[in-house]
Amino acid sequence: MQMIFTSPGKSKKKKPNAKQRQLQADWEALLKKYPTKTIATKKQSLSDVYSLGKTACRETPKIPSLPFTGEPCLKKANPVYTGTAIKGIGTMHKSNAVPVFSDEQAKDIATMRR
Repeated sequence: MQMIFTSPGKSKKKKPNAKQRQLQADWEALLKKYPTKTIATKKQSLSDVYSLGKTACRETPKIPSLPFTGEPCLKKANPVYTGTAIKGIGTMHKSNAVPVFSDEQAKDIATMRR
């Protein structure tokens, strides 16, 4: 199946009516009454933009590091629970470890279903 696309072409430009002609004439008279401003741009010379005296990179101050004391950096010891509040660890669902604080809580975890 072939598709044929046709464009409607350009429509003719409509002639302005009397009101539009009057508005255009008033607008042109207003423009003639007030002078238009021209904006002059200042041209920069290459010597203002580039100079051989300036460095190409940004200068950052040299900040000295702290002095080395010679002490070794030791690994922090792993924390170990030494209290008596937790009675044990229970498995809730899919190897999810849960702390058990009482016998009643242990029974609840044991009787839970999926």
